Amino acid sequence: MDNRNDIREFLATRRAKITPQQAGLPAYGGNRRVPGLRREEVAMLAGVSIDYYIRLERGNLRGVSDSVLDALARALQLDEAERAHLFDLARAAAPSTPAGRRQAPQKVRPTLQRVLDAMGTPAFVRNGNMDILAANRLGRALYGEIFDSPVQPPNSARFAFLDPRAERFFRDWDRVIEDSVAILRAEAGRRPYDRGLSNLIGELSTRSELFRTRWAAHNVRFHRTGGKRLNHPLVGDLDLDYEAMELPADPGLVVITYTAEPGSPSQDALNLLASWTAGTEPADRTADRTSEHDRHL
Repeated sequence: MDNRNDIREFLATRRAKITPQQAGLPAYGGNRRVPGLRREEVAMLAGVSIDYYIRLERGNLRGVSDSVLDALARALQLDEAERAHLFDLARAAAPSTPAGRRQAPQKVRPTLQRVLDAMGTPAFVRNGNMDILAANRLGRALYGEIFDSPVQPPNSARFAFLDPRAERFFRDWDRVIEDSVAILRAEAGRRPYDRGLSNLIGELSTRSELFRTRWAAHNVRFHRTGGKRLNHPLVGDLDLDYEAMELPADPGLVVITYTAEPGSPSQDALNLLASWTAGTEPADRTADRTSEHDRHL
């Protein structure tokens, strides 16, 4: 296994997006055979030979220096997420990368669960595969349709592409699926040999033509902050803001919180949802406590 095909297609798709005018180059004639820059133009902008750039675009990033990667990122006008992805692809191409590596099972520490439970807003923890590993009560109520998935742990990308309820639940569904693909594509650049991630991508590719089309675009994006527009089955439309915070003590895990503008209809709806769920407890946590009680009888 190697990631040469991903490298080749990423560089080719980025090159196709840049016109000579955008790159500050003169465009001679109107009959160009490529939609964006030619290979020799990228090589010139990056300050490398055409033969060397052809080697790179054939998927060989082994041993490429950071300075060359920086020059290539500038030539292709990569944004922050795309630049990070290029460096991830180069690191994964290193000979020392262990083939077939599987990500270690990820569990949420009890102290982190207590932090979630202390929050007054919907919050959950997800990993790079977009598995939701833990949530507080309001987070489960907000994303109840995702949590009732027969496949556990629930996965937000699987829900977005494969569950027919997703297009109604996400009022900005098209953006949600675009973001989901971009997150998974970036994660695949970091962990191209992770079997769990590869299996998820294979499942989505097999079952969703839309996913296959979006995956082929090789777009990547950071998912740090933004808005989410939902149509909740109990409280109706919600316009929420989210913040995604990485956990230095748990590499690969992210806490995502949702808030609404104070005094807004969405805040009123969240308050209503919270009041409806105040006397409930997630079934799995209730079962854990019941088992603990039984052991002391």
